[in-house]
Amino acid sequence: MPKIEINEKHLYADLPKWSLKELEDRLVQAKAELDGYDKETGAIKIELNDTNRPDLWSTRGLVRILTLGMGGAMPQYGFFSTEAKQHKTAGREVLVRASAQEARPYLAAFAVKGHKLNADELEDLIQSQEKLCWNFGRKRKSVSMGLYRSALCEYPISFEGVDPDKTSFVPLGMSEKLSLREINKKHPKDQEFGHITEGLKAFPLLRDAKDSILSYPPVINSADLGAVEAGDEELFVEISGTVQTDVVLTASIMACDMSEMGFEILPVRVKYEYDTPMGRELVCPWYFQQSMDFEKSYVERLLGLKLSDEELVAAQEACARGANIVYYPNFLCVALRLSLRALGLFAYRCCAK
Repeated sequence: MPKIEINEKHLYADLPKWSLKELEDRLVQAKAELDGYDKETGAIKIELNDTNRPDLWSTRGLVRILTLGMGGAMPQYGFFSTEAKQHKTAGREVLVRASAQEARPYLAAFAVKGHKLNADELEDLIQSQEKLCWNFGRKRKSVSMGLYRSALCEYPISFEGVDPDKTSFVPLGMSEKLSLREINKKHPKDQEFGHITEGLKAFPLLRDAKDSILSYPPVINSADLGAVEAGDEELFVEISGTVQTDVVLTASIMACDMSEMGFEILPVRVKYEYDTPMGRELVCPWYFQQSMDFEKSYVERLLGLKLSDEELVAAQEACARGANIVYYPNFLCVALRLSLRALGLFAYRCCAK
């Protein structure tokens, strides 16, 4: 099960200062438990017992669910694009070339600005990146993520498959330029992730309009555009992988977290040179979830409880799931309609099976 470490200073910035026992009781709301506490550093270790809620694997995710558990308002995010309404991107585009289809076929991206990243927030973002890509992304096989200094990037950005022997750059944590194949042999990250691309004819690469390389997903960022530091105010976030819904959902989770950190979310248009389940173009963050209806009587039979409409809706909203009651007079039934908000997809995907 995922374990995260958060700083009590940031956890309690928007929550009451609870005792450890009170916190432990509250964590039931997130299907989580206290795993340790360092009084000197203020570090709180938490184990999450639900792998279907990756939106909770961060400080902001936990603050969100605990706030809702106290009766707080459902968060509203205005930056999502949908089939009905797509935000303008002001020229921010990622072109996914046909050469990337075999290596790593799907990508989502967005940019942020307007907030100076501090050291604790950077550490939390890196932890979210690692947990999402390791646990949810199957050790970066199906989902990987990169954070970049967008002030140094020039659009359009290109995601493509390249010759691993003829393409080189200086990887993060090193000072010498290496080809992608050399990175797979010499860089410490190769021991963990290099095997994902071994055997491919073309390796995935992300580069901007100036031909500056951002990263070699899913292995390593570049040492310049990919070296995010505390104090940065403008970032570009990219998620790539082999399962499109997982890639797009991961982008949604990160966008919501970063919005609540204080960043303005800037949409990015992703354009494919081939067909995908979501089409050839989508503006990210992209809202793709559909609502689901459950008969109220079925819910009550399953729980063994008689609940009012208001109680049913409140219980769902406390878990960051939009809900409302729908009446079907022709079928003599009342349904609980669950609105699958960006952060609630996986709990419902499991319920629906």
